[in-house]
Amino acid sequence: MDNIKCIAIDDEPLALALIAAYAQKLPYLDMVAQCSSAFEAVKVVETQDIDLMFVDVNMPDFNGLEFVKSLSHKPLLIFTTAYSEYALEGFKVDALDYLLKPFSFVEFSKAANKARNQFELMQKSQVSNSVTEIDDNYLFIKSEYKLVRINFSDILYIEGMREYVRIHLLDQDPVMSLLSMKSLEEKLPDAKFMRVHRSYIVNLDHVKSVERFRILYNNKVAIPVSDNYKSKFQKFLDQNFMA
Repeated sequence: MDNIKCIAIDDEPLALALIAAYAQKLPYLDMVAQCSSAFEAVKVVETQDIDLMFVDVNMPDFNGLEFVKSLSHKPLLIFTTAYSEYALEGFKVDALDYLLKPFSFVEFSKAANKARNQFELMQKSQVSNSVTEIDDNYLFIKSEYKLVRINFSDILYIEGMREYVRIHLLDQDPVMSLLSMKSLEEKLPDAKFMRVHRSYIVNLDHVKSVERFRILYNNKVAIPVSDNYKSKFQKFLDQNFMA
């Protein structure tokens, strides 16, 4: 199983530090950011693949519940708060657990294990249900109620759309499948495909034009290369650049 990429969101510095310290004790958790406000967390969630969030409910200006409800794609969620009356609201937005402050490491670990079990089930389900066969040159995926063979050479780029991916193909209609970007990325050959954005994977063989870190496919499609992937994409350009 991959490590679970998580963030903690709390306006209290001591609470953030405690969650980070607890997470460090669990080898399957990878704490990628500690955010002191929901506004700060929005930027992280939009630019990185986050699997799990520890979210304080009662924060000024933009509280935890409002933040979670605003997300189009929701990672796994554990609420942390000093106010027990928010518990019902937390479960209405599919929170896995609710940690009432002050909570111990044992309580934190139990909640994190719930997330771990759910994460494992999601990974197994996504791969087994959607990718049925893989070869050096193609894969079969489930799309609607049929199996579709997709040649790697026909893929232009892949677009993440909440719980689905849309695979854009050369001279063919796009194919939709219930599959995460992360799961699909792991199945694609590294030599041909590169993640350039939270929502995009491109076939490097079909990259014909790049302008200001935007990959141009035609007059209608310009795929952005986000800051997190610029270094890797620049390396690809440098290796294939001729002055």
